[in-house]
Amino acid sequence: MSGSDRSRQAPARGIALVRALIRTMRPKQWIKNSFVFAAIAFSEGRLWTQPESIMLACGAFAVFSLAASAIYLINDLADVEKDRAHPHKRHRPLASGELPGHVAGVASVLLLVVALIGAALLDSREGFDPGLLIVIAIYLLVQGLLYTYWLKHLVILDVFTIAAGFVLRAIAGAVVLDIGITPWLLICMGSLALFLGLGKRRAELVLLEGSAGSHRKILDEYSLPMLDQMLSLVTALTLMAYTLFTFSATTLPREPYPVMLTTVPFVVYAIFRYLYLIHHRGGGGSPEELVLRDRPLALSILLYGAVVLTVFALYPA
Repeated sequence: MSGSDRSRQAPARGIALVRALIRTMRPKQWIKNSFVFAAIAFSEGRLWTQPESIMLACGAFAVFSLAASAIYLINDLADVEKDRAHPHKRHRPLASGELPGHVAGVASVLLLVVALIGAALLDSREGFDPGLLIVIAIYLLVQGLLYTYWLKHLVILDVFTIAAGFVLRAIAGAVVLDIGITPWLLICMGSLALFLGLGKRRAELVLLEGSAGSHRKILDEYSLPMLDQMLSLVTALTLMAYTLFTFSATTLPREPYPVMLTTVPFVVYAIFRYLYLIHHRGGGGSPEELVLRDRPLALSILLYGAVVLTVFALYPA
């Protein structure tokens, strides 16, 4: 009997089945959807102080969470056999047999439908402007179909596709509030997303070591030196883009001086801490878990948010 056969379980029932389904939906990873708040956080006119705008952004967050969970179910269904050979993923409910495939399939369809209906309702608050619906549809097409069955097998483009998912989240937060999508939003969110995507690939390569290609053939196309060099370039791009943003964006205060520059040290520390966790703690495969588990990283993000709010309160743009 193979190791993967020994790890198989009897299908769960009742409450246990619901719990297995929820775990497969990966609610911990919904923290990634906080990218939808990027546009409102740095919007002109301080929309984050308006309850209606906050509710719309939260609605976009909820819709993206449902769509993302549907994609997780689809990905796990497509990779179930490969996951059974993975040292960590073999314990996932689908790979272990705890969650039947047909239950996951039905749940993914329902989540897709609810996400699309939710996006359409948010777009219909003042007439019908299908901005959010289009973004969600593109996300589902790219991540649920193209990435699952094609793009994740293409070197470099697989990382770009992962990054595109984060950028689409930021765009969703802008379109639901009818905020202009600025170059700064795309550059900062895009470079940060590439940073997280490359970190994810590096973590997979380290975890699987010599058997990386047998689990996912595309990993044979990468090497640690190659990924480290890419991470160095993207780290520099991310820090430079954010620093330029703090004193160039028209929505940020410039008098008596570009005070948003005070947030740069927190961004630098968070990125350096993340790199430390990638290289010395084997992290990066699951960014949301690092944020939730590593106190220094979580504290630096919280302090960053506190400083941003303080700057906005004291120095209106």
